[in-house]
Amino acid sequence: MKRVMFKSKIHRATVTEAMLYYEGSLTLDKTLMDAAGLIEYEQVQIVNVNNGERFETYLIEGKPDSGVVCLNGPAARKGQAGDEIIIINYGMFEEDELSDFQPVKIFVDKNNRIVEEKTSLENLMEI
Repeated sequence: MKRVMFKSKIHRATVTEAMLYYEGSLTLDKTLMDAAGLIEYEQVQIVNVNNGERFETYLIEGKPDSGVVCLNGPAARKGQAGDEIIIINYGMFEEDELSDFQPVKIFVDKNNRIVEEKTSLENLMEI
């Protein structure tokens, strides 16, 4: 049996902009994507701490070290610049992959710079 598990998250990233008339998705700083083990077009869940909105979308790679966290298209209706969001990713795992599994947790400051990483990507890459 496979289980859907919390794989990684970027905790309390600050939305830098919202562009309603852009092809839908979330543009995210590549440095943050790499730290969380995320790739372009991967599905993520967004939780807006400011207004309680929860929605799914996919990622577009932003410039590394830019701090960009941009809600695009219809997602722009779910938040605005300055909102804090949690970006969550899930994965499907077999039971035998879970005995020592720990998700990756990336904590950022108000400028979306990494201040702490809990666990490492090596954990994910072995699965």
